[in-house]
Amino acid sequence: MKMKAAQIGKPGGDFELVEREVPEPGRGQVRVKVEACGICHSDVLVKEGLWPGLQYPRVPGHEVAGKIDKVGDGVTAWKKGQRVGVGWHGGHDFVCDECRRGDFAICAQRKVTGIDFDGVTVFNALRNSGARAGDVVAVQGIGGLGHLGVQYSRQMGFQTIALGRGKDKEPLAKKLGAHRYIDSNVADPVAELQKLGGARVILATAPSAKAISSVVEGLGVDGNLLIPAAPSDPLTIGVFPLLMGRRQISGWYSGTARDSQDTLEFSALSGVHPMIEKFPVSRAAEAYEQMHSGKVRFRVVLTMS
Repeated sequence: MKMKAAQIGKPGGDFELVEREVPEPGRGQVRVKVEACGICHSDVLVKEGLWPGLQYPRVPGHEVAGKIDKVGDGVTAWKKGQRVGVGWHGGHDFVCDECRRGDFAICAQRKVTGIDFDGVTVFNALRNSGARAGDVVAVQGIGGLGHLGVQYSRQMGFQTIALGRGKDKEPLAKKLGAHRYIDSNVADPVAELQKLGGARVILATAPSAKAISSVVEGLGVDGNLLIPAAPSDPLTIGVFPLLMGRRQISGWYSGTARDSQDTLEFSALSGVHPMIEKFPVSRAAEAYEQMHSGKVRFRVVLTMS
């Protein structure tokens, strides 16, 4: 039996729609019939060959959702027909990235969760940020990560400030739950955050090193600049503002299968929803370009049907 996959033949190469043999699950593994897979900026690392040691040809995609199609020997936690997801690298060992093959994916049973979407990145970051209910939390950027970050921040009880560029983003920021929107075209985000006593956390989701670097002084004492985004250029931040405010800069990426499950349960409980734009897998190259160029406002999702 054959399946479809959109692969990269070499670092920096174009997407190729190919057919492959459907893989069989081994002991302790499940096979997932993929229904959808998100595309994000982390896929640039695979597309352009920026992650050392990757083997090609390679099928990008690390936000898989679908149904279990077959279980291997020794699998007890999952049954055929259950809806599941496999997030990012499946539990910090990078094994699952090697196993995603297109229409179907093979994964160790312990790496599978009830379903997955990119919210785990910002949800997990915020709940481990050290902020407490009532603290000022600013979310920089209202795109694929940021629109979820604003919702989670509000639902976690933080005083939520959305930072963006342009007046047109304010209605959406308020609808998502922001208590206030700061337009960097007309106001200085640092000055406005300091009027509030400084942010306990700034969740920097905009993939721009320049934009991220510009807001560090908007943190309060002991504030944390928390970065789940992945800009390719380096940050430019002076040491003096860090020293004088005991400020820190932290990176955050994804989480385990349990974290993804927690994300979905919290989202269902509090009414947090992702905003997506769907493309068929036959248009994978177009979908990737729409994401990479920023033309898609929120999250690009490939569908396999």
